Amino acid sequence: MVVSVTIVEGMMLPITGMLAIDDREIEERFVRASGPGGQNVNKVSTAVELRFDVAGSSLPDEVKQRLVAIAGSRLTADGVLLIDSREHRTQAQNREAARARLVALLQHAARRPKRRRPTRPRAAARERRLESKKRRGEVKAARRKV
Repeated sequence: MVVSVTIVEGMMLPITGMLAIDDREIEERFVRASGPGGQNVNKVSTAVELRFDVAGSSLPDEVKQRLVAIAGSRLTADGVLLIDSREHRTQAQNREAARARLVALLQHAARRPKRRRPTRPRAAARERRLESKKRRGEVKAARRKV
């Protein structure tokens, strides 16, 4: 049995100080979890399948692009981020765990990566490198037959 829930409340899920997503952008499905758990696991739909449409979300474009890049196999062909949580016994705990993972992923995507400033090696470092290469060559040359 699969129970699908879409939250209709006007609640916002805070991501960073400046960024939040509306609960209506998140779709949650509750399914039966697999694995040990006996009768409980066979009767109760405790596992949570959280779906978040990246393309249709209210996130800024640059955050969307970084999210697509870091989502990996969690992103479907339709551009929907799929987060699955089934590690807890209760539906509420699994729901919180899935939302926490979504928030962590979005926080990671919201961070702008530092720009790498290209640098050149100093003259002394270049000299040390050449000296070590020369020494290594001499060691190898000493192994050769005369």
